[in-house]
Amino acid sequence: MAESESPIHERKVATTKAPTYKVAVIQMHPKPMQPDRNFATAASDIRSAALQGAQLAVLPEYHLLNWKPDDPKFKFECSRWKIYLDKYRALANECNICIVPGTILELHDADTPDERLLNVAYFIDNIGEIAGKYVKKNLWGPIERLHLTSSARDEHPVFDTPLGKVGMLICWDLAFPEAFRELIAQGAKLIIIPTFWTLSDCSPAGLAINPVAEGLFLDSMLTARCFENTCAIIFANAGGPPGKGYAGRSQVCLPYVGAVTRLGSSAEGMAVVDLDMQVVEDAEANYQVRADLARGDWHYDYRHNTDKPVDSKL
Repeated sequence: MAESESPIHERKVATTKAPTYKVAVIQMHPKPMQPDRNFATAASDIRSAALQGAQLAVLPEYHLLNWKPDDPKFKFECSRWKIYLDKYRALANECNICIVPGTILELHDADTPDERLLNVAYFIDNIGEIAGKYVKKNLWGPIERLHLTSSARDEHPVFDTPLGKVGMLICWDLAFPEAFRELIAQGAKLIIIPTFWTLSDCSPAGLAINPVAEGLFLDSMLTARCFENTCAIIFANAGGPPGKGYAGRSQVCLPYVGAVTRLGSSAEGMAVVDLDMQVVEDAEANYQVRADLARGDWHYDYRHNTDKPVDSKL
């Protein structure tokens, strides 16, 4: 090969023409045990997003209560989950906007042997209908495992929405590439991730090496997941006062691009951006990740893609 020549790896050009969606990622500080106040804040942001033409607004995990499982009123507040779900459904219809209301903590069968606390993300469409829901699977150590019931071996759901096929994950799910593989194998092209991720989730050893190691984790993983799955990601994290350990860094990401927008500090805020799904199609035409997964001779199996019966705990 002459020195002037470069290796040529021919790839197909994307033939699918994909839409552009206007989306809002909302980074709010969940005031501990103040659901009415937090809902009012969220509703104000959602109305503002709708006025800016957003078709979807995404809130953080635990946005109504923060995470205070030892508070004596915590269980009672978790038993009121449907009140707020219905409020968000009405708000979506009022504002003609799809809403992922972060996660809502749901207490079921209280004070019985079947009592369980679920951490649930809903996708509510723009007429207030529930397009789908997901119960958090990968719980964060004993902090969550002592209180929450995981969706365990239940499949990761994908559902049709006004923004196409969508999958949802929650916070620590981000660390598990298998979760993404399962979603994109079912056709999801947009992954929505409500999160309550803090800088103090890092160990003292890690913080001694890099005080913002968790920020590096988030930026690195979100970009990597977009590339390795040829998908778009909306990541809505909790914010909070400076110096209190809130990581922030809510962002909208695409392959090739990385973060289309990022709320870089822990401060509360909202970004409304255009999410060009043509970038996802162009990336897939180049990397052909989905095409490989769909091959009959594909050499990796994913645990939930089996015909084995599943005994759901939900």
